[in-house]
Amino acid sequence: MTAMVHATREARTRRIPLPLTAAMIVSFWALAAFLVFETHQLLAPIPALGVALGKIVVIVAVAWAYMRLASPAATLDHALLVGIVWFALGIGAEIAMTFNAHHAWFFLLGSPASSALRAVMLAAWVGTPALFARNRS
Repeated sequence: MTAMVHATREARTRRIPLPLTAAMIVSFWALAAFLVFETHQLLAPIPALGVALGKIVVIVAVAWAYMRLASPAATLDHALLVGIVWFALGIGAEIAMTFNAHHAWFFLLGSPASSALRAVMLAAWVGTPALFARNRS
């Protein structure tokens, strides 16, 4: 019995290779970014608060999926790193889209016109993976 418990604990703490972890982080961010964009398009007729709440729900759902499927034994440090990477990817995507579209593009991080909603969106990208971290570092 002790050997089984030890083997189960060891399996839960087994490290995933760094390239695979990076690929999963980027893949789940791409999914979240696509769903946030689609949510923005779908909810565009309603007030900005409703659109922001819809986007946050999407980000929370994808963060939950990442933490449960891709990294179930992740620590709080890992979850915060994921959030920071997602935030950086969002900034990069918005810069790239602004450059390509030749006009401001704020679908992922929110418009600077509404600074409070933008701050909440930025906090959602960084903080939601940490909500689902099971292990504390």
